[in-house]
Amino acid sequence: MSARSNGKDKDIELSGAAAATEDAATEDAATEDAAAEEAAGEAGLAPSLDSTASGSTETDAGPVDAEVAALRREVAELNQALLRRRADFENYRKRVERDRATAAFDAEAALLRQLLGTVDNLERALAAQDAGAALREGVVLTHRELLSLLESLGVESVDPLGLRFDPAVQQAILHEPAPGFEPGTVAEVYRKGFRYRDRLLRPALVKVASGGEGPGDEGGDVQ
Repeated sequence: MSARSNGKDKDIELSGAAAATEDAATEDAATEDAAAEEAAGEAGLAPSLDSTASGSTETDAGPVDAEVAALRREVAELNQALLRRRADFENYRKRVERDRATAAFDAEAALLRQLLGTVDNLERALAAQDAGAALREGVVLTHRELLSLLESLGVESVDPLGLRFDPAVQQAILHEPAPGFEPGTVAEVYRKGFRYRDRLLRPALVKVASGGEGPGDEGGDVQ
């Protein structure tokens, strides 16, 4: 009796162990299936995320490129405006310097033009026949010093006697035949002309020899 009961108990234990083994195998299979499904799910999800990110980048690239192009155009326009302003300022600076130099030249010329009257008076005194020797010597020295001063300032006298008449630098007040002078040449100088640097300060007053007979023709007003 006891032997039989022992045999039954062993059979029960064996059957329970087999059932436990089957249950464990089933659980392991279920676990592996779940892991496989999860891996498959992750593998399937990754491409979709990558595609989403790529699409977002391509979508954002359009506005960025447009903004960069707009900024480049704005920079180019600002550079052009800067160059124009710089050129305008350079032209303004040159014009101011030119006007300043012209104004200074005109002021100097006006002062020197007034001194020329003194030169004329001294030359008239030198031409007088009844002047005493001492007076004449004083006038000669004064005339010489004044001419030296004018020359040091850039003023030069112009004596066109015997030269071809040039209305640009001479003013004819008389036209008449003059023995010893060709027609169209300066036969007599009534007042010398003067130049200041490269500009005419005062034209010379002259008589021009003509080729015909008869009374001479008077020129324009004396300046």
